[in-house]
Amino acid sequence: MSIARPRSLAEDLRRRSDDDLAALLRARPDLVNPVPADLSALSSRATTTGSVARVLDRLDRFHLQVCEAVAAAGDPTTYADIQAGLDADPTLVAETLDQLHALGVLWGASNDVHLVRAVHDAMGPWPGGLGPACADSRRGVRAYADNPDLVAKALSDAPDAVQEIVDRMIWASPEGKIAKADRPVTIETARTPIEWLLARDLLVPRGNDTVVMPREVAMALRSGQLVRKPQPVPPEINITRAHDPALIDRTAAGSAYEFVRLIESLLESWSVSPPSVLRSGGLGVRELARTSLTLGRDLPTTSLAIEVAYATGLVANNSETESVWAPTPAYDVWLVRPVAERWTLLAVHWLEMTRVPSMVGAQSAGTTRTNALSDEVEWSVASDLRRATLDVVLDTEAGSSVDADAVLAVAQWRQPRRVSPSRDALCRAVWDEAAIVGFTALGALSSIGRALLTTDEYELARADARADGRSSPGRAPVPTGVVALLEGLLPKPIDHVLLQGDLTAVAPGTLEPHLARELSVIADVDSTGGATVFRFSEASIRRGIDAGRTGTDITGFLAQHSKTPVPQALEYLIGDVARRHGSLRVGAASAYVRCDDETLLTSLLADPKLAALHLTRLASTVLVSTSPPDFVLERLVDAGFAPAGESLDGSVVIRPRQAFRTPPRPRPPRLTTEPPMPSPALLGAAVKALKAGESAAAAKPSVADHASDDPDAATSPAIPRASVGDTVDLITYALANDEPLWIGFVDSAGLASERVVEPLRFEGGFLTAYDHRSGEVRTFALARITGASAIAPASTTTKKRKSV
Repeated sequence: MSIARPRSLAEDLRRRSDDDLAALLRARPDLVNPVPADLSALSSRATTTGSVARVLDRLDRFHLQVCEAVAAAGDPTTYADIQAGLDADPTLVAETLDQLHALGVLWGASNDVHLVRAVHDAMGPWPGGLGPACADSRRGVRAYADNPDLVAKALSDAPDAVQEIVDRMIWASPEGKIAKADRPVTIETARTPIEWLLARDLLVPRGNDTVVMPREVAMALRSGQLVRKPQPVPPEINITRAHDPALIDRTAAGSAYEFVRLIESLLESWSVSPPSVLRSGGLGVRELARTSLTLGRDLPTTSLAIEVAYATGLVANNSETESVWAPTPAYDVWLVRPVAERWTLLAVHWLEMTRVPSMVGAQSAGTTRTNALSDEVEWSVASDLRRATLDVVLDTEAGSSVDADAVLAVAQWRQPRRVSPSRDALCRAVWDEAAIVGFTALGALSSIGRALLTTDEYELARADARADGRSSPGRAPVPTGVVALLEGLLPKPIDHVLLQGDLTAVAPGTLEPHLARELSVIADVDSTGGATVFRFSEASIRRGIDAGRTGTDITGFLAQHSKTPVPQALEYLIGDVARRHGSLRVGAASAYVRCDDETLLTSLLADPKLAALHLTRLASTVLVSTSPPDFVLERLVDAGFAPAGESLDGSVVIRPRQAFRTPPRPRPPRLTTEPPMPSPALLGAAVKALKAGESAAAAKPSVADHASDDPDAATSPAIPRASVGDTVDLITYALANDEPLWIGFVDSAGLASERVVEPLRFEGGFLTAYDHRSGEVRTFALARITGASAIAPASTTTKKRKSV
């Protein structure tokens, strides 16, 4: 006995197993939210233009070529016809057709293949470049269909110009424009190449200004091929050099550590001196350049650090007080986490963010530049393209360096519908950013990058969602396997430095966080690499004293954490700055400056840099100014002096650096059009709900059971309606006979729905029953039940159905 073929996609879906339906929903997550009522609704949603466009955007070139071949072959077709029409391995073609069937792109059996209408429309008006079949309307074309060899024979003595036209129309568009295309032409009267072809039915008129090459002619010239040059495999990735995987991992771990330090340096600098927010939003060009100079990095790297910090939720616009960009409280939480966890959190958000740092500084609308932290940097497809670019090198062996052009070529093969100049530029930028972040090193994928790319996508989506306002970004979970792998690659932090006689300190490795932070206060980073060199200067020592340290504190700290003695030159520098610090005292008068050294005060009056203070000698040891004390302090420091603030009682006032923080706020949302990745639990529940919806639809009473005297009544059964007494009688009857019920129910929002339930208990005006739609036991208030209809179970079909 033969099995009947499915007549629609919905019927095809009904024949699929639970695992097959779950695989469909996993591959097309847009079909899950909200969960369709039944498989018919799932079929309708899967064939919409938007849903079909999403799945086609994810297909590689060969899958799209197979779709084009199915569309070109006509509806319906067979696996055998598609295999014969493609110059590729038949087994591979069959596997590809099975995959397209699993995606819901096509449906039916192998000998009765149908393409979803929206997919056919996406292939264009002439799939495969094939025109319409004309054998039934043109006698000459019918002869070509019966004997394809006649086409080559007819063209054997064709002029060169005719052959050029034919060669151009075989694989490109079968249409051509020409005036008076439908004029009568014979072999004797033909004068032009087009007329030569029209006279022999190798072209046929299609209206008064269009000619078209018949499908039968093109297929004869193509030797039966439906698609030109199938590409079943991606371009080969050229390995430029093979490195030791251990070297790649060490280099990548170093880059990861430097990227964490870069983010920390960025936010520390913005804690002290936060940049202002542009009126139109974003970060100004001058502020970006100043930040780049402070960090000692180029503009692209600085933009990358800023955008990743923003995407991670570590920086935000403090618009409630001053309109500045400053770290969030989540930064303080992030700062105390281990380096491996900090990097993994940054890497996850770089991989998943929809912001494009490479767009910063680009020209738009002729003159306007794209600012960092502005809305113009958002691109909804950036996350997918970033992952697609890096996924290319997942198949390469560890330590294999590849060329960026080869990565781009494979990425274009994998998602050809997304190819454009802007997307190609993003792919190249991603490859450069990956080396800075630590995903790659020396052109090869690192083990930490490989581990993060192969981490379950749902796990990353869950971490991303928890960071999106439901928990502090600094506390967001990170993949533990990646953290453990990076911890094994990072060198153990050291607790010492080597002080040099040239006023520098060498850190021969990664410093412990507290030591690194303290050194950043009293010294400046001179160079980085395998070892970090810190340089002490008068300005850096004064910065430490301004922050509350004394000269003795600084000397003792350095002696405690140095493997070498404190050089005499450094001791003299610290002592000199500490001795001079506070020799000038600034108070409120609006401000006064006092000093026991009258010569020093005289030099202040004569210094042209201090003219804006309008200093006036009040006494031999006192000057006064109309400017505020803070302004006077700032100008004296800029002029090279070392003043200290003074209170009304004459004591020194220490003004530590103010750390700006924004109010707590969630991480900025990802402006993506892609639906979230469904969890395994959601997939299982969705399949169960779909099957329950099918059971409910099949169990509904027939139209005859709800016949109406109204001739305009709907042809499908309406939601049951009955009096309360009749409903109670029917519920009691269903409980006594262990039969399911079809009920109408109105929820708290006033929305009416229909449910198939199995009553379990009825008391106190509440019905407790198993709801097939939700797959759980629920309680229904009698006051919200509009009516009911009893349904005989499938095993007791002889029972009489009682309805109300």
